Order: sequence, then C-alpha cells, then structure tokens
Amino acid sequence: MKYLIDKQEKYSLITLEEEKLDMTVSPQLKSELITLNAEGYYNIILDLSKTKFSDSSGLSAILVANRLCSSSEGLFILTGVNENLYKLIKISQLDTIINLLPSVQEAIDGVFMHELEKEMNKEE
Repeated sequence: MKYLIDKQEKYSLITLEEEKLDMTVSPQLKSELITLNAEGYYNIILDLSKTKFSDSSGLSAILVANRLCSSSEGLFILTGVNENLYKLIKISQLDTIINLLPSVQEAIDGVFMHELEKEMNKEE
C-alpha cells in the first residue's frame, strides 16, 4: 500500500496514494489505523483525493477508523472524496455517520474545532 502519514500534535493525516481502496489495500489500511489509534492519535483525517474506487472492504476500513476515533472521543474525517466514491458512500448510507469534508484544510479546521469543544465541555 502506498500512503503518506503526517503526524501532528492534535491529529494524524493519512494520504492514500492508491487508485483503488479494495481488498488488496484495506487490510493494511486497517492495520495502520489501529496502530495510529493505539499510539494516541484519536483524530484521524483520511485523504482519498487520489483514490478513484472503493469496494466493500474499503468501506469496512473507513468504518473501523470511524469507530476507533469515536470510541476514543476523537474525530474521523474523510476528505478528497470524488463523485464515484461519494455515490458509494451515500448508497451505503455511510454519509450519515462519517464526517465528510471537501479539503484537507477544512478537515484540519474541523479537528481543531472538535478539540476546542472537548476542552469547553471539560470546563463545565
């Protein structure tokens, strides 16, 4: 699997450099997501701007990431989703549970807003 990981203090950004998120790539992606979560990265952004296709195993990897982040009080954001992937996500009704944002920068801003909200809730 070809990918880049940018680990920051508040989040980790994974840029998938594969055209297909399928059963040949998904197990490695799941493993990487679990490792990041175990390392304390509870906010994960997955950039799929170079990915044109996904199958059910790819959607499963996305769901694993969302569950891991949610159970850690973190945030999982999917960004760079093309029209074909969006249709698949919508048909699967995952658009109701997955955070989708158009750009990496908006996803980063979303993570910082999430962190601010968590801090404000702790103060109350």
